[in-house]
Amino acid sequence: MVPRSPSVNEELRRRSRERLLQATVELVAERGYEATKLGDIADRAGAARGLVSYYFPGKRQLLQSAVHRLMHLTLEAALEREPRTDDGRELLARAIDAVLGLARDQPRLMRTHMAGILQAEGFIRCPEQQRLAELLRGAVAAYGSADVDTDYPLLRALLMGAVVAVLLPGAPMPASRLRAELFQRYGLDWELGVPPDGGPPGGTFPPGAG
Repeated sequence: MVPRSPSVNEELRRRSRERLLQATVELVAERGYEATKLGDIADRAGAARGLVSYYFPGKRQLLQSAVHRLMHLTLEAALEREPRTDDGRELLARAIDAVLGLARDQPRLMRTHMAGILQAEGFIRCPEQQRLAELLRGAVAAYGSADVDTDYPLLRALLMGAVVAVLLPGAPMPASRLRAELFQRYGLDWELGVPPDGGPPGGTFPPGAG
């Protein structure tokens, strides 16, 4: 049998890692974090159980990478959807809506993710997080930021805060209100991105917008 080339081996490793990340998203969304075991993830991914520890030091790191991958793919799809645009205001609006949409559509998964970030392990840098950061930085740059290195972390913090507010047990804030406040901060018209049904909450239009 002819040995596989390094490029083929690299592609197989990439696919195995992707399957593990996808399986993690699916299982945690279905069962919750504590009920999801690493062996279950490997079984769902059709991978050898040893591969999980080969790629990731633990379940918390695996989950963060998996959610960052989901966020990256969701944001990428939002930014590239038709009609394609280079309008920085539209791209920033799509980015905000994509992140808030994940909080709405994947509440268990995103709540678990945010709780993990706030624990001792903190924010874990990984390839998936870097891809997500590149997209958000690109949206900030397209919007016209004169200092992306300052404005990108601020946008990231504001989006994280909005996700926590949407998912706060017992006292959630409406996503439409948070969207309106973010749009007001950045001077974005309500009609940009993917606006929810109805108009914005009262008093949240930017001056001169509407």
